[in-house]
Amino acid sequence: MDLQIKGIAATPKGQDVLFSARKKSLKGWRSKSRATHEDRPAEVPSLDLGKLGDSDDENNYTPLSKWYPRLGCPDSSSTVSWGTPLQTPVRRHRSQKLSSLEQKIVPENLPQPSDKYKSKYQQYEAEMKEGYKQYSQEVAEKNKNAQPQLSERKVADKEEDLAAQRRKQAVVEQVMIDQLSRAVISDPEQNTIAGNDEAVHRLQGFGPVPLRFRKRTLHDTKIKTNLSLTENVLSNKLRFDARIISRNGRDACRELIGFFFGYDKSLTIYEYRQFGRNRTSTLPFIKKGIYSHQRGRRKGKPYELGDFYSGANLTFLTCDHLNLSDSVKQNPLLTLRLIDIDDKALDSFKSTLMENQQGLTKELDDKATFLAVQNMVKEKLSKRGVRTVTRLGKFFRQQDKKGNGLLCKSDFKEALKYFHLELPEKIFESVWTILDENCNDRVDYGEFTRAVIGEMNEYRKEFVRKVYMKLDPSKTGSVSMTDITKFYSARKHPQVLTGTATEDDIKSSLLETLVDACSNPNEVSYCEFEDYYEGLSLGMSDDEDFVNVLRNSWGV
Repeated sequence: MDLQIKGIAATPKGQDVLFSARKKSLKGWRSKSRATHEDRPAEVPSLDLGKLGDSDDENNYTPLSKWYPRLGCPDSSSTVSWGTPLQTPVRRHRSQKLSSLEQKIVPENLPQPSDKYKSKYQQYEAEMKEGYKQYSQEVAEKNKNAQPQLSERKVADKEEDLAAQRRKQAVVEQVMIDQLSRAVISDPEQNTIAGNDEAVHRLQGFGPVPLRFRKRTLHDTKIKTNLSLTENVLSNKLRFDARIISRNGRDACRELIGFFFGYDKSLTIYEYRQFGRNRTSTLPFIKKGIYSHQRGRRKGKPYELGDFYSGANLTFLTCDHLNLSDSVKQNPLLTLRLIDIDDKALDSFKSTLMENQQGLTKELDDKATFLAVQNMVKEKLSKRGVRTVTRLGKFFRQQDKKGNGLLCKSDFKEALKYFHLELPEKIFESVWTILDENCNDRVDYGEFTRAVIGEMNEYRKEFVRKVYMKLDPSKTGSVSMTDITKFYSARKHPQVLTGTATEDDIKSSLLETLVDACSNPNEVSYCEFEDYYEGLSLGMSDDEDFVNVLRNSWGV
């Protein structure tokens, strides 16, 4: 339908003529539509088709959605009748938007803000944007740094746990092999086997039978003897991890794994050694046997199941074990500290738990006495723990002229007085009575220090040993100051992070303390390194804080 009319000028009069022409042309169509459709309701607006004309963008119409019907001409097949007004979601959204805008219209008579408030608002807006920008950068940087560290630490911890489990499993297998194979071979009944009788190998009237006709075996033995062990019997055991209490770094870092067997109350201890990356060995350290306490309230009594718990001490006479190293044999008494216990195996032993209740009660009283003294001394060491503990250890080593670690009562009193750690005479005598079991006026200064000052728990000491083994991989027992300077990192020290000190200042302070505490200013022994962290541990109540200090400083 072409409504274009040519030859009419674009004047108001011409426009009226054009409108009247269009009206006449559509008049017939309107009459037909009225005849075919019902009268429109009052609420439906009239449709003025005269205002519809050709436009350039007429063909560019795109429907809002294919789910809503398009409104066609009345003659077309449309799904919308005159009685159902169309309301699309877009139309509703526009009406709601207009109503909300009408509510937020700024009144016309509102005065303009002054320049003072404008400048304040601009300053506040700039500060808010800058603060949010800095906060976003800090959060992003923290997340970026924290996630790799946590993931790396978790992976490293898992690898260490798996390595420890493999070590323990290797020791268990070696113990089972040793005990099962040696039991039958070493059984005295092997000497009375009937097959060894010479008469068996003789023929009547012909003398001895030649060797080629005899039945020969590599080892004539019974399959089962009275003293033979089975795997089921040996499986009833309690596994524990131990370390040597020693001032020698090589001995203190030995990895010991022991077993207490319930069927005969015997025990054995093995040492796990690793040479390089792939070479390992598992060798007996304490041979299997029934042993007794060599010191303490239960001296001379055999070890029971109740003697095995984390933090307990096992004592042995070095003269009974010839395979021990020379450094261990220097002390007539070998003391082992239990650092971990197999809790599952311990629970299975609960039904057979037997212990000397009288001796246990006396040991608990002794521990209570030591704890009271330690609390008294810790108050005096609250702000000078590192300096005092390290210098006290150096003083004891200088007083130990014979090198056996034993000092007399007067030496200990002099040391306590010199470092302002005096104890009341009654309390000192009670401590001395407990420590001086042989009444020879001689006590090991390491035991005296642990009784009076205390020591860090085994969880903390495990990480101290890890650090020292990292610094001394060849297990020489000493670390040079050059390696200490090389491996120590103060980048995450609290004073460095706050800006109150530099990394060089913190590192210089550490080296100064170690040089002052060491007998040789060029190297650090294990006992001197341990004394430093014993003093540091006194001022830190949380175990994880202490472990984080070691991790951040040494990268373990």
